[in-house]
Amino acid sequence: MRAAGCVFAEDEARLLVDAARTPADLAAMVERRAAGLPLEHVVGWAEFCGLRIAVDPGVFVPRRRTEFLARQAAALVPADGVAVDLCCGSGAVGAVLAATADGADVHAADIDPAAVACARRNLDPARVHEGDLFAALPSALRGRVDVLVANVPYVPTEEVALLPAEARDHEPRIALDGGPDGLDVARRVIAEAPSWLAPGGHLLFETSERQLPDALRAAAARGLRPRAAVDDDLAAAVVIAASRPGRG
Repeated sequence: MRAAGCVFAEDEARLLVDAARTPADLAAMVERRAAGLPLEHVVGWAEFCGLRIAVDPGVFVPRRRTEFLARQAAALVPADGVAVDLCCGSGAVGAVLAATADGADVHAADIDPAAVACARRNLDPARVHEGDLFAALPSALRGRVDVLVANVPYVPTEEVALLPAEARDHEPRIALDGGPDGLDVARRVIAEAPSWLAPGGHLLFETSERQLPDALRAAAARGLRPRAAVDDDLAAAVVIAASRPGRG
């Protein structure tokens, strides 16, 4: 595995040994990893905020930096509140919300059928919906969402080719490509969020630090009150945009 370019070959080898049921399984898993398949796809799970999240082949792998987004969102979900994990992928963020927000009604949605099937393994399957952004959500949630968290794709189209091969070759492009400046999907979410948020609710989404000024302006232009949260250690940047009290 080290010869194949795995930087943390020894750590990965231990995970593969633990995951393999037989020597033949181990040999096959090592071969798949050495061929470039993401480790999480090989072992079938990723650790995220202390949770073991099932990750199927072809599904976006939750990033360590996104733990910052999940924790920021979890801190804002009220007891017995309503939370939505939009662009949910494996449902990792939603799983954190469900685990930390006691009594919250947590929904998730994604446009990718493979992601939806995977998320239904990590969340209440009845609350994982398939469709394009808000079109996937039950209409009864409109105006009632306390925390709307969206792990939107934000890589500019021209930069997708520069991503590591693990992402570029094994994750769905729809989960990576954010359009010409990386903010196309974020703008779509911002545009509809006010009508789904409860009064005083919050929209949170991840972006890059260089995109923060444009993302904050886009949220403010829709009547939201945005601020930025940054974690330098994780290289994570999050927009947190509050709806106005008394307005959806």
